[in-house]
This record gives sequence, C-alpha cells and structure tokens, in this order.
Amino acid sequence: MPLPLLEAAMVLTWSSGFIGMRFSADYAPVYLVTLWRFVALSIALFPFVAREMRRTARPVLVRQACIGVLAMAGYLAGVAGGVQLGVPAGLAALIADLLPVGVVLISTCLYRERSPAIVWAGLGLGLAGTLVVCRDALSLGQAPAWVYALPVAGMLSLAAGTVWQQRSSRGDTLSPLGMLWLQSVVSCPIFLALQASQGPITPILSAGFAASVAWTAILATLGGCGLYWTCLRRSSSTRVTSVLFLSPPVTLIWAHVMFGEPLSWLMGLGTLISGAGILLVVNRRSGNAA
Repeated sequence: MPLPLLEAAMVLTWSSGFIGMRFSADYAPVYLVTLWRFVALSIALFPFVAREMRRTARPVLVRQACIGVLAMAGYLAGVAGGVQLGVPAGLAALIADLLPVGVVLISTCLYRERSPAIVWAGLGLGLAGTLVVCRDALSLGQAPAWVYALPVAGMLSLAAGTVWQQRSSRGDTLSPLGMLWLQSVVSCPIFLALQASQGPITPILSAGFAASVAWTAILATLGGCGLYWTCLRRSSSTRVTSVLFLSPPVTLIWAHVMFGEPLSWLMGLGTLISGAGILLVVNRRSGNAA
C-alpha cells in the first residue's frame, strides 16, 4: 500500500484515541479502561505472535519491551493521567501533538542530528495550524500546576521511544503486530499499579465499559499504534510524526459526528496551514531519499 494511504489511515485511527478517552470517561476511570484494553490485546494477539516471540533473540525482546514502556505505557499514562487529573482534553491533545517537535529535539540533543531550516519551518507551520484548529477548544483548566507536566512527559516518552525504535537495526526488530503484543504485555503491570492506587481493578460489567475497551483496543491501538510503527518502518520519524499534525482537525470531525460538537472555518484554515507544513517536511525528506 502506498505510504500516503497508510499515513492517512494512521491519522484517522490515531485521532480515535482521543475520542475513545472522552467516550470511556462516562463509564469508567481512564486507567481502568486502559488496563483492560491491554489485557484484552495481550490475550487476543498471543496466538498470532507466539511463534515470532519464540524465534526472536532475547536482547531484541528486552529492547522492544523497553521501547514499549516508553512509547505505549509512558505516553498513555502521561496524557490520560493529565486528563483524569484536570488538564482539559483539548490542551492535552495539543501537547501530545507536539510529538514531531519532541522527536527532532531528542535527535538533536542526544544524537547531534541536525535538521535543515526547512524542516523546522515545516514543523513551525504544522504547530501554527494545530493552534488555529484548537483555538476554541483550548482552556487552562483548574488542575494543580504539576499536573500539566504529565502530558508533556507522556509526549516526550513517546518521542524517546520513537527515536530509539528508528535507530534500531531494521533487520533486528519485531513485526508491528509483535511489537503491539509485547507493548501491551509490559503495559499491563504498569496500569495495574496505577489503577490499584486509585480504586478497584475489576472490570465493570456494562455495555459502555465493554465498548470503551473495544474502541481503544481495536481503533486506537491496533489501528493507530499499529499503523504508526508500520509507517516508521518505511519512512523517517520526522515525516511520520509531522503527519500527526493533522490529528486535531480529524479529532474534531470525530467529535462532530459522535457528540455533535460544532465545526468552524478556523478548522479548515488550520488544516491548510498544517498541511503546508507537512508538505515542507515530506518534500525535504523525499529530496534527501532521492
């Protein structure tokens, strides 16, 4: 499948994760839904990855497990935890969408990789477009000051996992499905501890809770995260993460369809600005590849 089509599907399913958080908040604590989302995936995916796990060298499994702690558990614990403790969902989503900036900063600071000015210009346009799209959805909220650091830490955790994965040997890694299974397994004890510190860990026997777990497991994890790792195998981390600047407008469309939230002309303007920024990054990377 052409990479642009994979990236379009990634943006669509990645955006569903924020909608899933909002949807599930009506039925259960965010950490409880996340815990059982990973339990369900750990069980359901095992038959499809068991042979791959047996054949993969232990050092590779350990490295991929560590990447999973950063990219899955660390990211969701920070973003979802911030929302649960009072950070407005729009602000948390905006912070999460700083991922391409985080990836470039980590690559620059830790690995001395230099990004051309045109890449920074593209990232700046992408961020400007995101700010325009999210203008009406942003508010500072009433959470304690330290809580706002949680989404930032979550975003940086995913950025670190992304850079680590991108610098790993391409021939010495798991398939995207194997990565998702291992990331789900290592995330289970983390969210078990987080939820146990706040309340019961038993699932809630209701259709709403089951739908929340299914939505986040199938669309957000298998779809969004699975396509994220698939795209990273075929392109650069800067390109793939910059495409996620289109996540805010797609999220607002999801919210309009599901919750009747209004759309505005600012959304279209912001999408065009972000699109221009993405084109700068994509064209620069394509030129380098050529």
